Amino acid sequence: MRIEPPIAVEPEILLFEPSDSRAMLSETVLRFLEIEPRRVHSFEDLRDAVRGSTAPLLGVIVAKSLVDTEGARFAEIVRAMPQPVPIAVLGADQRPGVADAFGALVWLPVEWPIKCSRLSAVLAEMQVLRERRGRRKPRAQYRPSGRSSAMRSVHRMIEQVAPFDTNVLLLGESGTGKEMAARHIHELSSRANQPFVPVNCGAIPAELLESELFGHEKGAFTGALSARIGRFEFAEGGTLFLDEIGDMSLQMQVKLLRVLQERCFERVGSNRVIQCNVRIIAATHRDLQAAIDGGRFREDLFYRLNVFPIQMPPLRDRLEDLPILIEHLLERQTRTAPPPIRLDPGAMGQLASLSWPGNVRELANLLERLAILYPGRTVRAEDLPDRYRGGAVAPAAVLAPRPEEADPLDPPVWIPAASDHAPNPNPADGDWPNGGIDLKDHLNAIELRLIRKALVEADGTIAEAARLLKMRRTTLVEKLRKYQLNA
Repeated sequence: MRIEPPIAVEPEILLFEPSDSRAMLSETVLRFLEIEPRRVHSFEDLRDAVRGSTAPLLGVIVAKSLVDTEGARFAEIVRAMPQPVPIAVLGADQRPGVADAFGALVWLPVEWPIKCSRLSAVLAEMQVLRERRGRRKPRAQYRPSGRSSAMRSVHRMIEQVAPFDTNVLLLGESGTGKEMAARHIHELSSRANQPFVPVNCGAIPAELLESELFGHEKGAFTGALSARIGRFEFAEGGTLFLDEIGDMSLQMQVKLLRVLQERCFERVGSNRVIQCNVRIIAATHRDLQAAIDGGRFREDLFYRLNVFPIQMPPLRDRLEDLPILIEHLLERQTRTAPPPIRLDPGAMGQLASLSWPGNVRELANLLERLAILYPGRTVRAEDLPDRYRGGAVAPAAVLAPRPEEADPLDPPVWIPAASDHAPNPNPADGDWPNGGIDLKDHLNAIELRLIRKALVEADGTIAEAARLLKMRRTTLVEKLRKYQLNA
């Protein structure tokens, strides 16, 4: 029996243009480009086409007049698609202003009169986006940095909860990376190809937060000149991140609780019920239990959000992560900031002695400031701003993982541990040992420790270890001979 090979289904283009003359011209150009469009005449036709299509959608071509007058209604239908598709706006000479409100969609302007070259370029861009979407797999692009025991626990919890649609509550001080953790959960989930929409509940006035979350209809209140969809609709199929949930008013807490229970809502000024499929991740730096006791937070909402709590540790409780945090932050800055800087062991030790009330955010701001002040240079302890030079230099044990927590993939430790018989290797001002310190031996110890760590990182490959140490391979070979080390 002969088995026929499966027939490849060509992706489909939907054309939503109310004007017959413009639609006819658009169809002619598309057919010239060997694309047979499927025209829809109304929003109902568009909805039916999206739901009933057996072919993959390459994109939607829509008239600018419809986007200008019925943008919210159009976006609502498009967002119900299993996969987001690019939107070509016919008659727009630039990215439509409405696109700012629907940031998760890709809007491609097509000038009128329509030109074959422009439409061909738009179709090519649609194809690229489709292929990129097909290749994309959930990846941990926003994985919080750190290999301390506290951060390893956070990573384990994130990886455990990410595959499920469980509500997550991220707790911790400001600047500990709660939004990055939320994005990491989203990236590892099955919703990774759908929107991630953050909302800062503390930054939006209470009287506007309802419209921000649920949207509003035209004329719903003074200043509502057009309909607008809310963040719940933006995030349809994806993840809604409610930052600073502890600052939300009691009245909004009641409305949010209903959405979490019923999975539906109504826009302000409308009685039409909209179903929603959104995963909720909330975050706060406040003590919600104390807020409940004080009558500032609803206990029933707390239990809805607190299904899977994750505590983000402050930087002062994981100072052994400081080297890798600095490495990652400096690497990120090199894309947009001045030439990269380096920190010498003295500066590293000084930074490890601080309490960091602003946590990782404060560290990132300091490194950006240093990159501007000392572009391309090695920053020493005396180069640090005054407020970062006050404390005693931290001993090596602070920067190195404890033996039971050692990880072969840990980053290089910048300050060597002091032995029982050796003087303090990083004496603070006025705290020198009686016998002084042998600077040459001290620097050799630092170099030897870093070479050993690089060899562990590189699995004994000399060329890779040399790359990690940013030196030539021949130089590293000479140092291995000097210290009588074997790769």
